[in-house]
Amino acid sequence: MLNYTLIKDKECRIMWSQRDPALRRSSKGNVFIKNLDATIDNKALHDTFAAFGDILSCKVVTDQQGVSRGFGFVHYETEEAALQAIKNVNGMLLNDTKVFVGLHISRAEREAHMEEARANFTNVYVKDLDADVDADELKALFEKYGEITSVYMPAHDDGTPRGFGFINFADHEAARTAVKELHESEFKGKKLYVSRAQKKTEREKELRVQYEQTKMEKLSKFQGGNLYIKNFDETMDDDMLRQEFAPYGTITSARVMRDDKGASLGFGFVCYSAPAEATTAIAEMNGRMVGKKPLYVVLAQRRDQRRQQIEATKRQWQGGAPMGPHVYGPPPMYYPPGYVQQRGAYPAPRPVRWQGAQPVPGQYPMPGQYPVPQYPVPAGQRPMRPRNPRQGSRGGYAGRGRGGYRSNPRTQGPGQQETTQAEAPVESEPASLTAAALAAAPEEERKQMLGEALYPLIEARTPDMAGKITGMLLEMEDDDLL
Repeated sequence: MLNYTLIKDKECRIMWSQRDPALRRSSKGNVFIKNLDATIDNKALHDTFAAFGDILSCKVVTDQQGVSRGFGFVHYETEEAALQAIKNVNGMLLNDTKVFVGLHISRAEREAHMEEARANFTNVYVKDLDADVDADELKALFEKYGEITSVYMPAHDDGTPRGFGFINFADHEAARTAVKELHESEFKGKKLYVSRAQKKTEREKELRVQYEQTKMEKLSKFQGGNLYIKNFDETMDDDMLRQEFAPYGTITSARVMRDDKGASLGFGFVCYSAPAEATTAIAEMNGRMVGKKPLYVVLAQRRDQRRQQIEATKRQWQGGAPMGPHVYGPPPMYYPPGYVQQRGAYPAPRPVRWQGAQPVPGQYPMPGQYPVPQYPVPAGQRPMRPRNPRQGSRGGYAGRGRGGYRSNPRTQGPGQQETTQAEAPVESEPASLTAAALAAAPEEERKQMLGEALYPLIEARTPDMAGKITGMLLEMEDDDLL
């Protein structure tokens, strides 16, 4: 009684549970019906085929909007019932539409049959025909290669030919010879395209495979030699971009990406003939001032690779590993010079072991462990003065944790004295950080410069989260932070 009733505007289907998967997957007793009228639903199909035996399941296939796609399936309990339904219903009229009923054939069997049909084709497709060619002329062109059973030329609504047609031969050898002799031959001043006729789905699948193969060939050919460049002036064009990068190798292509109106999108690509040339260009051009901006130059990545890299970075920010168990611990933090850690907060990070002038990746320096940056300052600007290591965080007092709580005097070591309100430190006024100053500074000091510029701005808005937010922002690219 409840089978095929509407539940939230959708028909439900109720059937006996089949615990044996072999019976569900078997094609025995499964019938395929096509050319169904759009008004025939699951219940109407069940009522039509129920007279020939017990039905395990019955379904009319629909699209996402619930509209019938014109075919369906009826699975009988026995193969005899399925054969009886085929015998009595195949070729009948259902709602004034002649239907086809046959045994269901699995996809693997259908593909094997299609391969056999491709090898023994008789239907030929021809295109690029002149507008004056009609069906009789097309038949006369092909009939010298063998007996023709039919010729079809689609036309527009006004009756003019659409420029292509189909010729069906009685013999496979005649069709193969016609394709071999007439393909790329001239007929009435036009070069013809002649091939085996294909279904639309088969042609689309073949085009997708060809597209993917061509795409992978291009990627493998230019792997490591294609550069992504951004942060240049809007006046930059293809020739100027090529000229900037020409000294480092042979450029096969250089392009500035633009929108529909022709305006520059602010990024482009330069492709070198060898990966070594691209590596040299990255080393020389990344961060170089071109016009009024420092360039950002890296190896170009596919969109899916870039998306995976961003997702991995987000997982690292959240404290988790991409392909392993969750690692619990503090998120990336920025500790300004003179920061005094609050009692009971995350444990302080391990000291940095310096390798030359660069810290070990993945470790964060303790307060005061950064060397005093000696970077050039443009003319007319005042250099940034380092903060006093004894002074506390901005707006607080030395010896206090974040949030203004007074340190326990019992935990202070010998010689340490509790700071009073009269000893409030005097903040040094930081100089504004410019792109020129950042580009001129050594690479290992840029993050420290950005941190010193970002931390006071964030602390003024969210004092409790300033270190965490600054640490997360420093994971971004330098030009994005500017």
